[in-house]
Amino acid sequence: MDKKFSEAWSKMMEKLNDWFDALILNLPNIIIAVIVFSVSLFISRYISKGVAKLLEKTKLQASMKSLLSKIASIVIVLMGLFLVLGILNLSKALNTVLAGAGVVGLAVGLALQGALANTYSGIVLSYIKHIKFGDWIESNGFEGEVIDLDLRSVTLKQPDNNLVFLPNKLVVENPIKNYSTTAQSRVILECGVGYESDLEFVRNLVKKTILENFESIEQKEDIIFLYEEFGDSSINFETRFWIKSTSALEVARAKTDAMIAVKKAFDQNDINIPFPIRTLDFPQKLKIASGKNEKDEE
Repeated sequence: MDKKFSEAWSKMMEKLNDWFDALILNLPNIIIAVIVFSVSLFISRYISKGVAKLLEKTKLQASMKSLLSKIASIVIVLMGLFLVLGILNLSKALNTVLAGAGVVGLAVGLALQGALANTYSGIVLSYIKHIKFGDWIESNGFEGEVIDLDLRSVTLKQPDNNLVFLPNKLVVENPIKNYSTTAQSRVILECGVGYESDLEFVRNLVKKTILENFESIEQKEDIIFLYEEFGDSSINFETRFWIKSTSALEVARAKTDAMIAVKKAFDQNDINIPFPIRTLDFPQKLKIASGKNEKDEE
């Protein structure tokens, strides 16, 4: 037993001596590798800052600028890592690592399909001109101002000051209505007047009222007035006009102001805005019971 133990001990010491000799022989390479990797980390920081400064002059989104600067930094670090492996004569280990990374990357890609799709969609949104910070958009049933756009989601600030986070994938795959692409927005006001009203007078009154309350409208011809139908209790019409705003909130405010002005004008001119009513027509032969019993009448 002692003999076996001594043999095992001697083999272990020989192995340790071999490792120590290899460490001493490769010590210059290790020192050079550490220096190269440290320099690559140092350079990557300055490269990242330099790329960020260069991209400040472009029209790219902030998220895209940050992504490109990080990619530049990672590329420098990877180049330094490859140099380190070459200095340490670990090319075979590098091939093994790359082969394993391919398998692991495939598994991770399958597990993170949704996250990767949002990241790719975020890169696409950073390039396109149809959506940018400050735009008022409508997408996926939500409406608001774009206040942030990163690699995960688009952040909208709604009129009630609530924030909505839309995944980038949904924004890319679904229609986007951008109210900020033009300098004007159209306001549509729907209403109805009684059948006894003078329709020509109503039309002129509505146009005059809107013209007097909105400075952006220069003449009556800019206001579109259309009668739509003979409704159940009113003759319905629609008025359209443009305001100098791209915000849906401003459109809603303009519509509110127009409703107040038109209602006031109608009240001053005794024009009725009827509400739905129901008329009951009883046959002439219909007898209505008095509610008294015959005995009480006697």
